[in-house]
Amino acid sequence: MFNHDKNEQLRHRLDRSLDKSSDGIDMDVPAEVVSSTTVYTGRIFHVDDMTIALTDKKGGKHEISRQVLRHAPCVVMLVHDMSTDRYLVEREYRAGSDMFAYGLPAGLMDEGEDILDAALRELAEETGVVPDRHTMGVDYVGDFYSSEGMTDELAHIMVLHLGPFTREARHFDPDEHVESAWIPWSDLAATRITASNSMIAIQHEALRRLIARNSDKDKPTLFS
Repeated sequence: MFNHDKNEQLRHRLDRSLDKSSDGIDMDVPAEVVSSTTVYTGRIFHVDDMTIALTDKKGGKHEISRQVLRHAPCVVMLVHDMSTDRYLVEREYRAGSDMFAYGLPAGLMDEGEDILDAALRELAEETGVVPDRHTMGVDYVGDFYSSEGMTDELAHIMVLHLGPFTREARHFDPDEHVESAWIPWSDLAATRITASNSMIAIQHEALRRLIARNSDKDKPTLFS
């Protein structure tokens, strides 16, 4: 309750400050979808062409046009082997950046799938790593939109601190080609990773390691 009240107070202070630069749009009134037409449908996503009405503080309506890429939610995970203090890194071709990019295990969630179940499924499919769920620690970093101005893709980001794990055969989609390797933290921190969701997980872990080092702790707190 305390944290909720504190967050609400912060939001109200922030909103009052922002209101001073308002051009008249009432941002306490939800946006209204006037029309929405699907203009493209692909295997992974579809695109909606939308007209949206915003309400000003006198009740007037102001229409804006947006195209929104509709995308399934995804999971992104930084995987930490606590026994060796190494991290799992991947490399695969990314069409958006036209690079064979370094990154972290990630993938799309199936409809109705639990977040952690999706993460462990993707981890096994891409890398063959199957953790012992009873000894595994999970730091839920947060839920972040990949690019909220143009897509509704929501990334569920976490750090997995593994105890014992087993290996199984990897299972890729026909057009999926992924390499993976365990590397020390120093190498991961020095690697150029361009995916923002991956960097959120890495920065979260960098902060945890810094706090642990400063408090003379060498292992993360585990949450089963």
